[in-house]
Amino acid sequence: LQQVSPEIENWNSASNQSEDPALMQAQKEYLLIFYLVLQVCYYLMVGQVKSSKTILKQLQTSILTITTPDFPKEANFAKNNPYDQFLWLSHDQLCILVYLITVMHSMQGGNMDKAEKYTEKGIQQIQKQQSYQATDSPLISFFHVMFMEHIIQCRIVEGKKEGAVKDIRILCTLLERNPMLMQNHRSQLHTLLGLYAMSQNCLVDAEAQFNAALRTSRETELWCFANLNLAIVYLRSNRLPEFQGLVPRISPDCLPSSSHGLKAAAYYIHGLYAYFSNNISEAKRYLRETLKMSTSEDLNRLLATSLALLGHVFLTQGVPKESINMVTPAMQLACKVPDLAV
Repeated sequence: LQQVSPEIENWNSASNQSEDPALMQAQKEYLLIFYLVLQVCYYLMVGQVKSSKTILKQLQTSILTITTPDFPKEANFAKNNPYDQFLWLSHDQLCILVYLITVMHSMQGGNMDKAEKYTEKGIQQIQKQQSYQATDSPLISFFHVMFMEHIIQCRIVEGKKEGAVKDIRILCTLLERNPMLMQNHRSQLHTLLGLYAMSQNCLVDAEAQFNAALRTSRETELWCFANLNLAIVYLRSNRLPEFQGLVPRISPDCLPSSSHGLKAAAYYIHGLYAYFSNNISEAKRYLRETLKMSTSEDLNRLLATSLALLGHVFLTQGVPKESINMVTPAMQLACKVPDLAV
């Protein structure tokens, strides 16, 4: 990205100034959107929600620009220079993509209301697009699946069990229609079913789904996420030997993922294990690392969960005042998310 930025500026300054200025600006805007999408997706991929906030706002501003009535039509873009034909998505598709990125950002930052709001907007746009087409666009179908995967997580976090089940059914229907999507999203579906089972305290079923996700996963981040949740299942089931077997996969220092958020979650799980093992000093050390990492990137759900557990740790030590100092902000954050479990 650092190499691309000056190249974009060089392209802008070297562009033929005899072209229609409005068209030149339009081409620049489309290239800028592509660049911003790459940036914000990179930050979300590595779990840096706070770092992506400013870029996401720029991206949303650019989308508003290209959707104004007086913005040049895509069909009028200059064709005489191959470099001026950079039109990777239509403006309708870009709108859906930015809604999806906003949902992803809101989910990671722990803003479920905003994630739900933009999911509704995105699906409305998808349905509008589909009404114009005789056959389903593979790209639009992919966007639809991604929206459903995120809204299901929202429902589970908020404790909206009936809504989660309905959305899982919709997701299954979408995947059944498209063998390629089913192949590529099978592990995500198993992970979502595992999360739902865990929220219902059906830990045996949750274990089966997370193991199925691990068998079918092709993505490092999802593989780590499933392992971390499986570790929680083992801790909640008091199956410490199985948990110990997972430790090499979920050690914060050896985690194969580059995600800031997953590494912070790994610290939390080790803190939980230390607490259950009555190793209070280690529990506090791991949880403070989670708090530091969560605070630095606005990972509000993880921050609330860590504060709540640290409150339990202080209460175990017989320090109720410190416990209240942890639990009070945890409750405030949990209500803001909202996170029913916390």
